[in-house]
Amino acid sequence: MHLPISYRIREQQLWLSSDRCIFWEEEKALIVSDLHFGKTGHFRKSGIAIPQAVYKEDLQRLLSQIQYFQPQQLIIVGDLFHSHANKELDLFRKWRENFPYLIIHLIKGNHDILKDDWYSTADIRLTNDNLLMNNFHFIHDINNNTTGLLNRYTRQPATNYFFSGHIHPGIRIDGAGKQSLCFPCFYFGKNYAVLPAFSRFTGVALIAPEKNENVFAIVEDKIVQLQ
Repeated sequence: MHLPISYRIREQQLWLSSDRCIFWEEEKALIVSDLHFGKTGHFRKSGIAIPQAVYKEDLQRLLSQIQYFQPQQLIIVGDLFHSHANKELDLFRKWRENFPYLIIHLIKGNHDILKDDWYSTADIRLTNDNLLMNNFHFIHDINNNTTGLLNRYTRQPATNYFFSGHIHPGIRIDGAGKQSLCFPCFYFGKNYAVLPAFSRFTGVALIAPEKNENVFAIVEDKIVQLQ
C-alpha cells in the first residue's frame, strides 16, 4: 500500500488512500462508499461465474485499511451490500465480529435493501438519508432530492460540506498516440465530494471537473492529483 495523500478541507484533515477510502483524522473515522458486498454471490446465483475470491479480496482490503489507520468508526456512504442476503453476507457477519469496538454508520444506498433488523443484528447504525457529523454531511446520492438540503446546509460555505458516493466516479487521462485510459477517482467540488467505489468489481462514470475543483485519480494503486 502506498502512503496516503494529505488533503485539508473546511479546517479538517483528510488522508486519501489508494485503496479507495478516506481517513478523517479529527473524528478517527474511515470513510468508504459503494462496497457492494455480496455482488459476486448475486451474480453466481444468476449463473454468471464470478469467483468468490473477488469478494474476499475486498474484505481483506478493508481489514488492511482498518489495521493501518486504526479508526474508531467506519462511515459507509451507501451500498454496503448489493442485493438480498446470501452466503457472502454471512461471511461479512463473521468479519464484523472481529471488530466489536468499531462503530459502523451506514447511510442507506439504493442497493441496501435488507431488512432493518439485519443491520441491527450486525451492530450497524443505520441512517436513511443524511448523516451529520461535525459539519460534514454524508449522503449516498448527492443528486437524489438533495437540492433543498444543499440550499439549506450550504448557506454557510465555510463550515458545511457533503460527502457522497453512488456514481462510482472516474476520470479519463489522455496519453501519447491519442491513447486514453479511465481511472477511479476522488472528486472534491465547492460544496460536496464524491468518493470512488471501494469495490473493484464496479465500473466508473466519467466526470468532467470544472476549474478550481480537485480530482485525485487512482492509477496503478497510486494517487495522482489532476487539478
